[in-house]
Amino acid sequence: MSHRTAVVVPTPAHSSIGGVLTYLSEAPLAPGTLVRVPLGRRELLGVVWEPDSADDFEARTKSVSAALGDLPPLDASWRQLVTFSSQYYRRGIGEVALAALPPQLRDLDAAQLARRLKRQGSRDVIHAEEAAHELTAEQRDALAAIEGEAGPFLLFGSTGSGKTEIYLQAVQRLLAHTPDAQALVMVPEINLTPQLHARFVERFGEAAVVAMHSGMTPPQRLKAWLAAHLGHARIVLGTRMAVFASMPKLALLVVDEEHDPSYKQQEGARYSARDLAIYRGKAAGAKVLLGSATPSLESWQASEKGRYRRLEMPSRIGAGALPGVRLVDMNLQPKKTVFAGTLIDAIAQRIARGEQSLVFLNRRGYAPVLACGACDWKSECPNCSAFRVFHKIDRTLRCHHCGFTERVPRACPSCGNVDIAPLGRGTEKLEEQLEALLPGARVLRMDADTTRLKGELERQLAEVHSGDVDVLVGTQMVTKGHDFRRITLVAAVNPDAALFSADFRAPERLFSLLMQAAGRAGRDAAQSAGSEMWIQTWHPQHALFTALRRHDFPAFAAQQLKERELAGMPPFASQALVRAEARTQEVAQGFLHAAAEAAADSDAVEHVSVYSPVPMTLQRVANVERAQMLLESTSRVALQRFLADWQPRLHELRPRGLIRWAIDVDPLAV
Repeated sequence: MSHRTAVVVPTPAHSSIGGVLTYLSEAPLAPGTLVRVPLGRRELLGVVWEPDSADDFEARTKSVSAALGDLPPLDASWRQLVTFSSQYYRRGIGEVALAALPPQLRDLDAAQLARRLKRQGSRDVIHAEEAAHELTAEQRDALAAIEGEAGPFLLFGSTGSGKTEIYLQAVQRLLAHTPDAQALVMVPEINLTPQLHARFVERFGEAAVVAMHSGMTPPQRLKAWLAAHLGHARIVLGTRMAVFASMPKLALLVVDEEHDPSYKQQEGARYSARDLAIYRGKAAGAKVLLGSATPSLESWQASEKGRYRRLEMPSRIGAGALPGVRLVDMNLQPKKTVFAGTLIDAIAQRIARGEQSLVFLNRRGYAPVLACGACDWKSECPNCSAFRVFHKIDRTLRCHHCGFTERVPRACPSCGNVDIAPLGRGTEKLEEQLEALLPGARVLRMDADTTRLKGELERQLAEVHSGDVDVLVGTQMVTKGHDFRRITLVAAVNPDAALFSADFRAPERLFSLLMQAAGRAGRDAAQSAGSEMWIQTWHPQHALFTALRRHDFPAFAAQQLKERELAGMPPFASQALVRAEARTQEVAQGFLHAAAEAAADSDAVEHVSVYSPVPMTLQRVANVERAQMLLESTSRVALQRFLADWQPRLHELRPRGLIRWAIDVDPLAV
C-alpha cells in the first residue's frame, strides 16, 4: 500500500509551486525525515513535512526514491522555525529548509550517510573545568536571574564587564543540571569565533563544542551539523546561519553583540538571526540571552516595555575604569591634517611605555578614489554607480561591490595628464602615514584585504596578543568583541559621515561602533586608569558625542527613541522593502509601479503605506540596475497580512527583462 507523503523541496520563492509537494511512499514516513525525491529530471534532497501542508500541485505517480532512515528526523520545533521564517520573511519554505542543511548532506545517499554516521562517534560526557571562577556581585545577580526566571533576557553590560563569563557559566550550569541539554551561542562575524571558541573549548573540552559558519569547508560543516543533530555536540558556536542548526535538546540560546547588523541576512531569505533566536527559544521552550554594551533600539525598547528582562552590569571587571573620551576639533587643525599632532604624541607615549594603540577607519584600501587634477576624470567603476578604490600595495583600482579590478593607469584615461592622485584615505594610507610619523613603530593593518588568506586572521590576532604590534590599524572588524589586553588608546579618525546620513539608523550604528571601539582600551585593570578614546571630528558639539563622553547609552537611546516615535520609524512602525533588479531602471521601476497599483487593489492595504519606487542608493552593481519601494505600517500584523495577500500577485506581474525581485521584511538599510 502506498502512502501520500508531504515533502519540502528546494523551490525558490518565485516558483509557481510553493515548496511542499505530495509523493508516494511504501511506508508512512515521520515528519522531519530526510528523503531523496525526483523533481523534473533531477533527484533532490527533501524533508518530510506535516501531512496537511502539501500544495495542490502533486507529483502524481512519483514516489520517494529513498529515505535516509538512519538519521533521526528533524524535530517539530525546527520545522516550526522554518515554517515561521518562510511565512514572515516571504520566501519558499523549501528554500529556507534546505538552505539550513549542510550542502554536502544534499548529495549523500543512504549508504554514504550510514558510513558517515559510523565515523561520527558518540556523545562524550562533559567535564567542565571544578576550578573556581570568581564572580562580581553584578555577575552573580545576572546568573541568579537567568536561572530563576523565564526571560528572554537582555544582558546590558559595559565592555569589559564579563559578559562572556556569564555565557560560560550559564551554559555550564545548564549542562550540569540537564545532562543531555544543548546550548547555542552566536556571534555576529567569523573573526570573533576563534577567541570565543578557545574559551569554550578550554572550559568544556574539544568534543563538546562545534563551530558553524560560512568559512568552514563542506565536510567540516557536515560533521558539525551531524554532531549537533545527533546530540553529540552539547554546544554550538556560530554566526547567524547557526540559528537554523538542528539541536533536538536545545535549552539555551545566547546572542552575543545582539545589536550587530551582521545578524541580518542580506541574500535569499533575509532573516534576522537575533529575532529568530527569540522565536526559536519560545517554540523550543529554551531560554534566550541577548548580550550587548550597546543594545539595538528594538531590544532596548523591549526591555523598557518589560517584554525582555534587562540585566545590567555597568562595572568593569577588576574595578577598571572605562576609557576617557577626548574629542579633537578638526576645525582647529591645519588643512589636510590626517592625524592631529597631539594624537601622534599620545600614541608615541604609549609605545614608549610598551602599550598598544588601535586606530580605525571604516574604509579599506589606500584611498576611496583616484582623480585627475586637470579634468573631471575619477576612478568610477564601469559596472557600478560607485568609485573603484585605489589599493597602493598592488597598484590596482578595485570595485568593492562587483570586484572589477584594473591596474592603475600611468596617465589619466580621459585627458592623458600624468598627475593623477588619490583623494581621501583608507586603512592602507593610514598605515603608511603612521609608519612615517612614528619611525620604528611596529604597525599592523587588519582588514578584509590582509585577512583574506586562510589562517591570516588568527596569525595577526596572535601577533597583537603577544605584544609584537605597537599600533593596530583596521576597519570596524578590529573594534568588535576582541579582548586586547595591552591596548590603552583607541582612535577614530573620521567618523562624521554617519552624523548626517539619510539612513535613520546611522547614528545608532555610529554610537555603537564608537562605544564598542572604546571598549577595546584599558581592558587590563592595571592600565585602565590612563586609557583613552580619541575622536577626530568636525562636529565636537554634536549630541551623540556628548552622550559618548559620559558612556551614557541609556540617554542616547532615550533621545533616539523619542525621535523615532515622532517620525513614526521602527521600532514604532514595521517596514518592508520590495527590491527589483533589471538591465534598465525603466524595467525595474516599471515592475514596482505595477506592484504599487496592485497594492491599491488589495483589501489588506488599508493600514499599510506604499511609497513611490526610487533607485537604490547604490543604483547600479555589476551592470544591474536596482530600484526599491518602501512599505510601512504601525501594525506588524497588518503588514504581514498585506504581504501574504499581495505577494502572489507580484509573481503574475513579472515583466520581460526583470532579473529578480525580492521582499525584505524588517530591512536594516532603507
